[in-house]
Amino acid sequence: MSAITKIANETNVDIGISTENREVIAEVLSKVLADSYVLYLKTHNYHWNVTGKLFHSLHEQFEEQYTELAEAIDEIAERIRALGFHAPGTYKEFQQLASIEEEGGQPDAMDMVKRLVWDHEQLLRTVRKALKPAKIADDEATIDLLTQRLNTHSKTAWMLRSHLE
Repeated sequence: MSAITKIANETNVDIGISTENREVIAEVLSKVLADSYVLYLKTHNYHWNVTGKLFHSLHEQFEEQYTELAEAIDEIAERIRALGFHAPGTYKEFQQLASIEEEGGQPDAMDMVKRLVWDHEQLLRTVRKALKPAKIADDEATIDLLTQRLNTHSKTAWMLRSHLE
């Protein structure tokens, strides 16, 4: 069995997607969840600690972004549950699954923006990988969720990138 855990009554899950396909989708969604959570923490940290000429605008922008990420994290975890699997929920699990890394220190405002651009772009790559098994399984609910994530992270990366020009 994979790193994810089936819920106790997994055999009762009959949503028109095979157990094997649901498991693969839950695995890739767990990676999207982990990347989203690490990005949430990083964005929240930057919200608290940003300084400089752009303090006010970045402070507000980061708050909008971590608030949106918090809602998305809940939706992703609930989709994993709907597929019949436990959602990872500890920082240890997130560290093992995430491709976005936590960083130490306190970067200046523009370095924060650069790092968040890279992280949103990394999350876009993670989401694109997750779309493939969802499409194979005709899992429209997961496809819709991931398509929304693509739109949000693309727009956020663009908005952050505009600070760097």
